[in-house]
Amino acid sequence: MHWLYLGIAVVFEITVAISAGKAHGFTRPAWTAATLVSGGIATYFLSLALLTFDVGVGYAIWTSVAGVGIVVLGAVLGQRVGWRKLLGIAAVIVGVVGLQLSGAA
Repeated sequence: MHWLYLGIAVVFEITVAISAGKAHGFTRPAWTAATLVSGGIATYFLSLALLTFDVGVGYAIWTSVAGVGIVVLGAVLGQRVGWRKLLGIAAVIVGVVGLQLSGAA
């Protein structure tokens, strides 16, 4: 169940990033509200996942997977993804796999 909680937290963390970008420094009320609400939901589900995961490992997986998700979504929406970004994504994935293989959860 902790993986489900972490997955939900990741989805809402991606929503935070997208909403924050569209909030333009919190000058757009609807996007500001979306940023704050999705941030609260992401944090809530992360806290549930951290009942099982070590804090450092759970947080690292959460931020890393969300970061990769944001880059991938950006690429789908037309942002350029060069070889350096792809190399960075690969490094993050290797790191997350390494954390999981360390027996943390």
